Amino acid sequence: MKMKDKITDVFFDLDHTLWDFEKNSALTFNKILPQNGVNVSLDDFLKCYRQVNMHYWKLYREEKVTKEQLRYSRLKETFDRLDYKIEDELITVLSEEYIRYLTGFNHLFDEAIPILDYLRPKYKLHIITNGFAEVQTGKLENSKISDYFIHIINSESAGVKKPDPRIFNYALTKARVEADKAIMIGDNYEADVLGAKNVGMHTIHFNVHNDAVNEQDVKIDNLLEIKGYL
Repeated sequence: MKMKDKITDVFFDLDHTLWDFEKNSALTFNKILPQNGVNVSLDDFLKCYRQVNMHYWKLYREEKVTKEQLRYSRLKETFDRLDYKIEDELITVLSEEYIRYLTGFNHLFDEAIPILDYLRPKYKLHIITNGFAEVQTGKLENSKISDYFIHIINSESAGVKKPDPRIFNYALTKARVEADKAIMIGDNYEADVLGAKNVGMHTIHFNVHNDAVNEQDVKIDNLLEIKGYL
């Protein structure tokens, strides 16, 4: 039996999978850094921030930092690495403004809407995200894709984060679907792929980060490649 004949429910990650986090984040910093008098090269800042941000999200998934620590420390460490002197108070302002303005930019990956339109008549669609509830809701609503999804599971409502099996089991229970009839599609190999596989879900790895991963896993480089599996 082919995968498409087994699946009834498709779970997506949001950031880096449907919602173009890097593009929207860059536009947000392009707005808030100059208006707060922060005189750094945007390219240099973003190159450093991307690495630092991914590191702190890993720490957040592992319960080693809080939401507040993540929001502050990723900026603090970025400025430290750039050797840019900045007051703690201004870092706090930037961390707050970043969250406030981020959902005002709502670029999706080009293939996001076409693949959602393709999948919606065939499957029940859902979101599982580690992102903060208030921010993720804004992203979904402002990018006009919230209506595609029946259940939107975030780590704050579930009480645990991907790759913890409890968030996947929580999502499966909410959707009333068995693991072997569900598939998880996401960009983070550890959080999305390994986490979902550990509870018996099928997976598709959207490898936007060019990770070195297990070749036995289903991997795509473009969202439209999902059509070859579903």
